[in-house]
Amino acid sequence: MPKIEKFSAVGMFDPPTYSQGIKVTEASTVLFLAGQVAYEKDGSVKHAGDFKAQAREVFRCIKSLVETAGGRMDSIVKLNTYLTDIRYRADLVPIREEFLGKKGPASTLVQVSALAHPDWLIEVEAIAVL
Repeated sequence: MPKIEKFSAVGMFDPPTYSQGIKVTEASTVLFLAGQVAYEKDGSVKHAGDFKAQAREVFRCIKSLVETAGGRMDSIVKLNTYLTDIRYRADLVPIREEFLGKKGPASTLVQVSALAHPDWLIEVEAIAVL
């Protein structure tokens, strides 16, 4: 089992919701997950217009992929999150915490002008160590 340590440098801001750095030792597998969006089983958009439902679906998919590979949500060391409107950030934080706890992995959050389909509101990439 890998050892995953969350850290921040002395004198540096240590955000309450994500980690400035992650140190991984004793890992044998690195899992890279493509950006996850809210898909229906047929590939169409799930929960069109509902950011919270799409965000929960995205994190449910990430959880499923990580667990299928033999990991857990605390195996995730890095997230890149893309929002079509930065105002969704306030709704995102509690949903992330449902899946990742209060202090999540190293993270980047950006607003983008569009995702691959105009009805997707969020996309999240993840890296995990197993």
